[in-house]
Amino acid sequence: MECVNIALPKGRLGKTVYDMLASAGFECPELLEENRRLVFENAEAGVRYFWVKPSDVSVYVERGAADMGVAGSDILREYTPEVYELLDLGVGVCRMAVAAPRGFEYHPSRPLRVATKFPNIASRYYAGQGRDIDIIKLNGSVEIAPLLGLSDVIVDIVETGKTLRENGLEAFETIMPISARLIANKASFQFKNAEISLIHSALKRITGETK
Repeated sequence: MECVNIALPKGRLGKTVYDMLASAGFECPELLEENRRLVFENAEAGVRYFWVKPSDVSVYVERGAADMGVAGSDILREYTPEVYELLDLGVGVCRMAVAAPRGFEYHPSRPLRVATKFPNIASRYYAGQGRDIDIIKLNGSVEIAPLLGLSDVIVDIVETGKTLRENGLEAFETIMPISARLIANKASFQFKNAEISLIHSALKRITGETK
């Protein structure tokens, strides 16, 4: 069997997904060892895993360096890569939301200043509302932007809401739910279809997905 190259996001989500893959029969014990290696292969199971930054998974898959990968739906909606989205894994669940200081009110007389790491998602969301906005693209913690007067609101990922509360903010609009998705390179899906379908089917059984 030809190895399927699978890009896993570094961190807690990647480890959770690896546990799912291992329980489905695609284990690679070396991956769990304490070391700085990034590539791990189990030829017998037909898989080769490598760790990458979560936001880079879709790039590796789209360009064919990985046959498959796991990426958050936030990344897929923000960058719209040319990949096949095969399965909602039901993990890494959170939401994309609009948050602002408590008691904030819109002032329609001027553009709404929106600080975010996700300018495309934010722009599409407000375009659907017909609102005039000023997007402020940030790469770090966006929660501080309204506190310092840089923005009126933020668009960001919300899991528990604890960080927002600790900074005097609250989420008041949900843009979309977010979860981890199994994706595949379009060419690989054609040329390694049997191998990819085997992994896809195994994960569907793990997640209880019947579609």
